[in-house]
Amino acid sequence: MELFSLENKTAIITGGASGIGEAISKKFAARGARVHILEFNAENGEKVVREITANGGKAVFHACDVSDNQQVSRIIASIGEEQYIDILVNNAGIAHVGNLEGTAESDMDRIYNVNIKGVYNCMHAVIGKMKQKGGVILNMASIASSVGISDRFAYSMSKGAVFTMTLSVAKDYLGQGIRCNSISPARIHTPFVDGFIAKNYPGKEAEMFEKLSQTQPIGRMGKPEEVANLALYLCSDEASFITGTDFPIDGGYIKLNG
Repeated sequence: MELFSLENKTAIITGGASGIGEAISKKFAARGARVHILEFNAENGEKVVREITANGGKAVFHACDVSDNQQVSRIIASIGEEQYIDILVNNAGIAHVGNLEGTAESDMDRIYNVNIKGVYNCMHAVIGKMKQKGGVILNMASIASSVGISDRFAYSMSKGAVFTMTLSVAKDYLGQGIRCNSISPARIHTPFVDGFIAKNYPGKEAEMFEKLSQTQPIGRMGKPEEVANLALYLCSDEASFITGTDFPIDGGYIKLNG
């Protein structure tokens, strides 16, 4: 069997139809996994499933709002009735720009519901099933959970929670063969970044893209596929000795800035 094979494994990927999540869905399917994409945007979800199946992969789309506990529980239970759930990738998340004073209560609630409660909802729904014979949970944190970043008060709060939830689950379920890790990306070039620049810096897109790229010491933004490669390793059997760890993928941001 080739390295990093996910043959005969079932993977649930939240937010799996755009940006990093899309790259992970396609990468896992290409390595043999049965991919279940939990995605809020139905159009994107159906499109990615079509692309995966056209290339010979196995994928199913589930319209899902990860902040809705009952909806998440129902969908994951239905998946679990048909097949063992080997892998959960908690990728779904939303952003917010603003310092403490620029963060309204409604902003905090919105970020909490998706980025924290959404991760809890999905882990809580799969953990009972995974306890039967082990599994892997991979959470998408951020460099914002390790270093201070300007105007990211609510977002940093949420990603710090993702990191510490990762540690708790890794510790509590060692005996059940469940590994839990997190990935902390720096700025990754996704459609979200392009949309953010276009909205906030009209007419200066190229200039701002270059400026944001240079915030990574390596001199560029990361690619979704690069994050997907790391996710593949951490969810494969080759990473069976790794748990309770956060993996920055940041072009040197955390250690080399300043």
